[in-house]
Amino acid sequence: MSAGGAPVPPPPNPAVSFPAPRVTLPVGPDILRTYSGAFVCLEIVFGGLVWILVASSNVPLPLLQGWVMFVSVTAFICSLLFLGVFLSGVVTQINANWNFLDLAYHFTVFVFYFGAFLLEAAATSLHDLRCNRTVTVQPLLNDNQYTINVAATIFAFVTTACYGCSLGLALRRWRP
Repeated sequence: MSAGGAPVPPPPNPAVSFPAPRVTLPVGPDILRTYSGAFVCLEIVFGGLVWILVASSNVPLPLLQGWVMFVSVTAFICSLLFLGVFLSGVVTQINANWNFLDLAYHFTVFVFYFGAFLLEAAATSLHDLRCNRTVTVQPLLNDNQYTINVAATIFAFVTTACYGCSLGLALRRWRP
């Protein structure tokens, strides 16, 4: 009761004032049974391979392959976090349009990974370019670096395709 004798209304319940998060993907281990969950797992595996292969080539062209390393490492970590948020069920506790965030994330990473794939392919195509190193003329990439870069280019393409498929699935979920 207040001083005037009128009852004091109870404080509003904050859980009622916020809408539920919008997500159509399953939460927990069930996400791994969907195409989207499978593609995210493939993105992590193939993206990790791109990262490992480019790093194992000793990055002979740092201007081109530095960007490929940045994109592959960043996308690898973000995809792990993305999958972890869904596996842990945190998406049900954060009020956000997860369908839109899924679409925005996969669009952004698809664009960056496509550029990284093109740069890795360009770096690989420079195999026969001859450069003058002190006295002798040697190829820019030795045979070992060339084969590693070919594999990195193939896996960068496969990873880009996985992100493209995830983008298509996210677009389907996002559209009303």
